Amino acid sequence: MPDKTVTLAAISGAHGVTGEVRLKLFAESLDSLKRYKSFNDGALTIKSLRPHKDGAIARFAEINDRNAAEKLRSTVLTVPREALPALDEGEYYYSDLIGLPCISTDGTDLGKCVAVENFGASDVLEIEMPSEDGKPGKKFMVPMMPDAVSEWGERIVIDAAFVI
Repeated sequence: MPDKTVTLAAISGAHGVTGEVRLKLFAESLDSLKRYKSFNDGALTIKSLRPHKDGAIARFAEINDRNAAEKLRSTVLTVPREALPALDEGEYYYSDLIGLPCISTDGTDLGKCVAVENFGASDVLEIEMPSEDGKPGKKFMVPMMPDAVSEWGERIVIDAAFVI
């Protein structure tokens, strides 16, 4: 996965007048973010990070006032994929699944994985079927559970019984 980056958070706005920013976290926890010293290929260097409500407050070395912090609103914080910790058997990063081709257990081309959601019970894959007549393909969702998804890696194999 050369040159692939993973988004761990997004700046949602300024916090105070000294250049701190509010972060919306996409990582598992604040601790997941703390292991990195810089983001966006070194463009932002973390000075401090603390929890705040449903996210975090960060101070970057490059940002010294509220105006500069406001200009960063909607900026995503990324790290190289290879900087992420190794996975145990059966684990995956959402970014590794998005874009993978999908087939059913009977060999039917199902299209590709376009999103991974979690509504509380388990992860759910959103699959976009191949386009037809120039129109985007229909989308359907599949739970990321062993009964439904038997394999992932180079491709995602979905039990035909779960295909709508």
